[in-house]
Amino acid sequence: MALSQQTIRFVTTQDEVRLAWAQCGPGLPTAPAMVKAANWITHLEYDWESPVWRHWVRFLCEHFQLLRYDERGCGLSQQDVQDVSSANWLPDLEAVVDAARPAEPFVLLGISQGACASIAYAVRHPEKVSHLVLYGGYVRGWALRENPDHVREYSALVDFAELAWGRPDPLYRRLFTKRFLPAGSEEQLQWFDELCARTVRPAMAGRLLRSRGQADAADLLGQVRVPTLVVHARGDLVSPISQGQQLAAGIPGAEFVQVDSPNHILLEHEPAWQRFQDAVLDFTGWHRPDGPVAGADTLQLAGAMADYAFERVAEGA
Repeated sequence: MALSQQTIRFVTTQDEVRLAWAQCGPGLPTAPAMVKAANWITHLEYDWESPVWRHWVRFLCEHFQLLRYDERGCGLSQQDVQDVSSANWLPDLEAVVDAARPAEPFVLLGISQGACASIAYAVRHPEKVSHLVLYGGYVRGWALRENPDHVREYSALVDFAELAWGRPDPLYRRLFTKRFLPAGSEEQLQWFDELCARTVRPAMAGRLLRSRGQADAADLLGQVRVPTLVVHARGDLVSPISQGQQLAAGIPGAEFVQVDSPNHILLEHEPAWQRFQDAVLDFTGWHRPDGPVAGADTLQLAGAMADYAFERVAEGA
């Protein structure tokens, strides 16, 4: 099954910010649409070759007509932006969906910070969402949680980002990277270090991190009326497992799946990654018509095709 080539376009929001969005899919017109809300840290092109994100993109593009975008201030989206507060997350998601016009109702995926935007979207537009999938999400940002030590630790990380994000030595970025991928290989950590430096400017890094601290979806949880799956890694250092449990407990009828991983971003070699794929496909009810998903051969074939697509995009084809 060949993956369709990624197509990148832009949309301008009501406050005149340019957002980059992309679509790809399995080449099946019957495949359901999935919209992935923006999360830290992505780049629509670099993610195709990333040992951290490529298996996510390939899995989602292999099974869904995937719509994703880089958040304001990040990746291919406009970086010289004044307002990057969490208040923009829902309007930006709405702007991308309105521009791309995916088939409705679609699966809505919220990873990490994307969970808050996805919850808000599902509450405002329940008729457009068939399934809500939340991974590694949180109810409240780090600055609003009732844990003084956690707040102090995150504040220090933000200070480090503002001071040293753009330095050639990745020492300070590594402090941040290790929280996302404590079990990552040196190759994965180095790649994530480089992605941070290439995707977000130093002055913007701290501002984006601070915006996460003020996110708050607590009042919206009880208003969600679409089928919801919450998946969370047991040892997640960025978004503690308690946050995932609160999401599932607060959303009526939500299904909760705990996976065994210390990583905020599940890596391809982990059994937890297979568990996540199975949970998403079972919950959405979608499996490829030509056989089961996610075997090693399937991922290898999809990876080769995705690499080809990335090269074509990079060449300007």
